[in-house]
Amino acid sequence: MILAFARLRRLIGALAGISLDADKLYFAQSRLEPIQRANGCLDLAQLMRLVERSGDEALLQRIVDAMTNNETSFFRDRLPFEKLKLEWLPELMARRAETRRLHIWSAACSTGQEPYSIAMALAEMGEALAGWTVDILATDISESALATARRGVYSAFEAQRGLSAQRLLRNFDQREGLWRIRDELRKNIAFRKLNLLEDFRRREPHDIVFCRNVLMYFEPQVKRDVLARLADAIAEDGRLVLGAAETIGDADPRFTPVAPDGYSRRRRRPAAAEQFAALGA
Repeated sequence: MILAFARLRRLIGALAGISLDADKLYFAQSRLEPIQRANGCLDLAQLMRLVERSGDEALLQRIVDAMTNNETSFFRDRLPFEKLKLEWLPELMARRAETRRLHIWSAACSTGQEPYSIAMALAEMGEALAGWTVDILATDISESALATARRGVYSAFEAQRGLSAQRLLRNFDQREGLWRIRDELRKNIAFRKLNLLEDFRRREPHDIVFCRNVLMYFEPQVKRDVLARLADAIAEDGRLVLGAAETIGDADPRFTPVAPDGYSRRRRRPAAAEQFAALGA
C-alpha cells in the first residue's frame, strides 16, 4: 500500500502540482474509496494499477477532483473584499477611465463562493461602476467543483457561511430549502476549467487576480513556475491577492508586498537598472 500511495503522490503532483504529504495515506484512502468501489477495486493498489494500465482521462479527472481541497466560503477572510471595493477598484478605475473596463480572475475558484462574493462586492459599489464593464473569470481544475459553481445553488449551511442575512436575501432566491444566486450576479462571470500548471497567459492582462489558499499546496518549484506565469498575466499596475496565510517570499522578484496585512501583492514597476518587470504606484 505504501508503494501505491507513493505512485498516487507522484501522479497528483504531475497532474495538479499538489504536494501530498507522506502521512496522508488515510486521507487519500478515504477520499478515493468511492472511486475504488465504483471501479471494482479492492484497495488503492488496484486503483493505481487500473489508472496506469488504462490511462482513462475521466478516471484521472475523478481522482483529481477527489484529491482537490475545495474548502471555501463566501467572503472568506472578509478583508480582501473590503479592500476590493474601497481601495483596489477605485485606484484601477482612475487609471482605466478611458477604456472603462476591468478584468478580475478568481483562480482555483472551487465551488464558486469566491467569484460570487466578488460579484456581490461589485454590486455593492452601486453607481460608482455605472458605465463600466467588469469581467470576472472563474477557473478551477476540478470538474465537479465547477459544475457546482456554474449551478450557483447552495445548501442553507453553505449559503450562510460568510453571508449576512441582508446579503443572503439581496442576492439569492430560496427554493425547496436551497439558495440560488440571482442571474444578475452571474452574467459577467465566465466559468472555465483551467490547470494552473498549464500556460494560462492571454492577450489582455488581468487587473486583479485572486489566487488564494492555493500556492500553499504546491511544491516549491511548481509555486515558482505558477508565480512566473501569474506575473506575465497581470497588468503592470494590477494586483495578486493571496490567502491570509500565504506568502511569496523570494519565489518571484516581480512581486512585492503593498500592504501590512499580507493579503495582496503587486508587481514592481521597472526601473532603469532593473532587468525584471515590477508593479508600483
